[in-house]
Order: sequence, then C-alpha cells, then structure tokens
Amino acid sequence: MNRDSSHLPAIDATVRALSKVLWSYHNLDQEIPERVDLILVAGSHDDRVAQYGAELALKVPSRFVVTSGGFGKITAEIGGEPEATRFRRIMESHGVPTGQVLCEENSSNMGENIQFTHRLIDEQKPTSPVARAVVVTKPYMKRRALATALKQWPGVDWVSAGPDLSFEEYASADVPERRMIELMVGDTQRIDTYAAKGFQVHQEIPSAVTHAFQQLVDLGFTRFVER
Repeated sequence: MNRDSSHLPAIDATVRALSKVLWSYHNLDQEIPERVDLILVAGSHDDRVAQYGAELALKVPSRFVVTSGGFGKITAEIGGEPEATRFRRIMESHGVPTGQVLCEENSSNMGENIQFTHRLIDEQKPTSPVARAVVVTKPYMKRRALATALKQWPGVDWVSAGPDLSFEEYASADVPERRMIELMVGDTQRIDTYAAKGFQVHQEIPSAVTHAFQQLVDLGFTRFVER
C-alpha cells in the first residue's frame, strides 16, 4: 500500500543515529555450532535471508533444513507465492540440493514459524528430537526470533543468525530504509509486549534502547507500532 510521502517523517542524521541504537540491540552476534539438527529459515520480504540460509545449509551439517512462511506484514501486500516457497527456490538456486529443503507455507508470524516447523519436523518421525537449531532471519529481527524460538520450542539449544550486513549496508531498492526503520521500531515494542503476552521469553531492554524507540515513535515512525 502506497502512502502519501508528504505526510511521512523525514529520515535525517538524528533518525539514523536513533535507528542504529535499535539495530545494535536487535542484531545479536552468536556463534553458530559446527553441526545442528535444524536450520530454520524464516520467510520474509528480504531474499538475502534465503541466500544466507543457503550459505549456512551448505556449510553447517544439519538433519533438517526448513523454509517457513506464508504471507507476513509486507508480503501480504505484495502477493505472489508464499515466502517459504520463494525461499526454497532461492536456496536451491544457490546450490542447496533439490529436495533437501522442507517447506512450511502456512505461518504468518514468527511464533507460527516456530510452531508449524515443530509440527512439520514431528511429521517426519525423527529418530531423535531436535536438540540444537539455528533460526535464520533479518539482522534486526535476530533477537526477537531467538526470544520467540526459546518460548515456542523449549528444550532446544537455539541460536539466531542472519546476513552479515551493517545498518548502512542493509537498505536497498527492494528493502527501503524507511520500512526497515518502521519494522525495527515495531519489533522493539514487541520485545516488551510479546514477552508479557507469553509469546516469547523476556529480554532486558536497556534504557538507551527504550529512549531511542520512544524518540522514533514521537517522530512518527509508527507504521508497525501496536496501539
């Protein structure tokens, strides 16, 4: 959905500095194990997540590789094929053998990504349960993805991972800077509210992050903020 640009808040040096505070908070840097049971590539509008998922699947031995996602906040507006289907196709085009990637095409949010993938793996009747897993997502969603996975699929040693991109490198023609900032602001709110609702584990939010979040809300970056 197009919005009237004359009513949108400007993106200037102050906005970028505040946004980088959120980016640094969300973009966790965790060590990826040498071997895992599951690589879960969470679908989104950003094809670079699938490309990174392919790189990981070719480098890290795993019993299961899953792409997960139907249509989310952004892809529901765009339409086309489900996120998981598109991601599997991208991963195969980057060298992952055809047939290796399982596809979960019904989820519409991170909680369902985890829940429905859990169900899909159970349907494979594994000889042993998943004990170690990586959830792959956008850099600024790594914290919330990890917090969600730990809550929705307990008993698994989860780490989160994503494309190795800086804040300055991330925005592109396909992933506009404004939308990235708006999504980060929304995800920062959800770190707090979704833990309270029982959707994900509690995460400490430093005062600097709370301040940056509130400043961006006050400036009008509220497209994905829940009222």
